[in-house]
Amino acid sequence: MLKGDNIFLRPLILPDAEELLLLQNKNRSFFSNYSTTRSANYWSLEAQQALIEKREQNKQKDIEYYFGIYDNNAHKLIGTISLFQVVRGDIQSAFIGYFLDQEQNGKGFATESVKLIVNYAFNTLHLHRIEAGVKPHNIGSMRVLEKAGFHKEGISVKNVKINGIWEDHQMLAIINPND
Repeated sequence: MLKGDNIFLRPLILPDAEELLLLQNKNRSFFSNYSTTRSANYWSLEAQQALIEKREQNKQKDIEYYFGIYDNNAHKLIGTISLFQVVRGDIQSAFIGYFLDQEQNGKGFATESVKLIVNYAFNTLHLHRIEAGVKPHNIGSMRVLEKAGFHKEGISVKNVKINGIWEDHQMLAIINPND
């Protein structure tokens, strides 16, 4: 578990699938503006259980680290954050992705989550670089990353398909200061 002042991160386990599904469904419309297209069965308990199992397997393979974001006071799941596409060897990098319950936006929880997982990536996993892609109009997410120390690197043109449309993404990165 990674503990912050207002939130904590912990790996999701199978019993969390129901709470994750409720969070996903509650924010389905909101998340659809920023997420890749989801199949119809994605929105089922079985699919969420399978995703949690797959992410645990990916952790064992050292290619993905997936955490639930929990409010310290309510101990309630309010989002997820992950390091994925982990590459070792001479690269030592990963991408970061996260989502937060729309009702929790603007409270600093996403920024705190990103700072916690970056610290974990650099000091526990010994990664050199973490990258993020954000739709250019998603100013809130851009601000989260910049507050956590990420810097803008450029635009990836039409690199992710969202709602059937290839979308540009602002690329941001942070480098391990210990390297």
